[in-house]
Amino acid sequence: MQRLYAMPGHLIRRAQQISGALFSEELGSYDLTSVQFAALYAIRAHPGVDATRLSALIAFDRSTLGGVLDRLEAKGWIRREQVVGDRRAKQLLLTEEGASLLEKVAAPVQRVQERILAPLSPEDQATLIRLLAQLAELHNEVTSAPLRRGGEA
Repeated sequence: MQRLYAMPGHLIRRAQQISGALFSEELGSYDLTSVQFAALYAIRAHPGVDATRLSALIAFDRSTLGGVLDRLEAKGWIRREQVVGDRRAKQLLLTEEGASLLEKVAAPVQRVQERILAPLSPEDQATLIRLLAQLAELHNEVTSAPLRRGGEA
C-alpha cells in the first residue's frame, strides 16, 4: 500500500477530498459548490462573458457547465441576456443576489484556503502553491477543459 500512498495521482485525489470537505464545512449553509463559486467569481471579473469563454476561464468542461449555469440562474445568482446583434449568443451577468452572495462567502472561502495550508510552514505553503501551479500549467493541455487565462482578478 505504501506505493499507492506515494503516488502523485493518489495524493492529488486525497488533497481534492480534503479541499472539498473543508469547502463543505465552511460553505455548506450557502448551498454553493466550489465550481459554482468559481463561475460566479469569473462572471464578476468578466461581466458579459459567454459560457464558452467562462468554461475556459475556470477550466471546466463546457458540456457540464451548462447545468452549473442553469442552477446558478435558478437560484437567482446570475442572469443570461441576449447579446445585441447576435441572436444565438448569451452573455452572463451577476444579479444583485449573486454579487451579495460573493461578498458573504469571501471570508469563508478565504478560511478554506487557510485551513488547507495551515498544517504547513509558510515556506512549505509557498512551495506547494508554486509546484501545484507549475504542474497545472505544464499539464494544462491534457485536460478536456484547459485553462485559458483572460485578465486576472
